[in-house]
Formats: sequence, structure tokens, C-alpha cells
Amino acid sequence: QVHVMESGGGLVQPGGSLRLSCAASGTIYSMNAMGWYRQAPGKQRELVAIFRDGGNIDYAGFVEGRFTISRASAKNTVNLQMDSLKPEDTAVYYCVADAWSSMGGRLMRYWGQGTQVTVSS
Repeated sequence: QVHVMESGGGLVQPGGSLRLSCAASGTIYSMNAMGWYRQAPGKQRELVAIFRDGGNIDYAGFVEGRFTISRASAKNTVNLQMDSLKPEDTAVYYCVADAWSSMGGRLMRYWGQGTQVTVSS
């Protein structure tokens, strides 16, 4: 079984910064993609940033150079550095891992439980 866990959310003032971390563990044979989505109250879940197979990175348009996704030194770990945060960035941020399990089967998407980010003065 594959487990995905986020950390690093919290309350920050507009213009501030937060760093989110995500670690995937368990029966991972190979990772295809790993990154972040978010969901604000009353809105659909949307992509924030993601590493795809081959090392390509996709950012959502609203990031506008404010967020940076990076791989941590530990295997199957990614970080999201968020700067110049705006109130509209308030949401639950979810880590996602697209992986093949060493238990066999097809490529699966695994979600973390989410971490709350609140941008408010």
C-alpha cells in the first residue's frame, strides 16, 4: 500500500511565505508523477504544480512565478515553496503521487489527506 503525507500548512499574512512538504512511502515500485493540488471552499480541486515523468514540471497559471516545486533529497519527497501568498491562495493543499505499486497492478493515483493553508491578515 502507498501512503502520501503532507506537512507545513498554516496561517500566514498576505505577502508571506509557506513551505509544504510531501513524502510518499510504502510499496512503491516506480513513481510516474508527484505534485500538488488544492481545493478552496466551494470550488473544484485544481492543479498547483507537478513533476511529471521525465522531470518536466507543470505549473498552474495562477502560480505566476510565486510557487516553486522541488525534489527533496529523500526519495519520493517533494516540496512546494509558496511566496507572495494572496488571500485567494487559501485552500486545502493535497499532495498526489502517481505510482506503480510493488504489489503489482496498474498505475494508480494516491492522495494525501491535505493540509490547510490560510492567507489572512
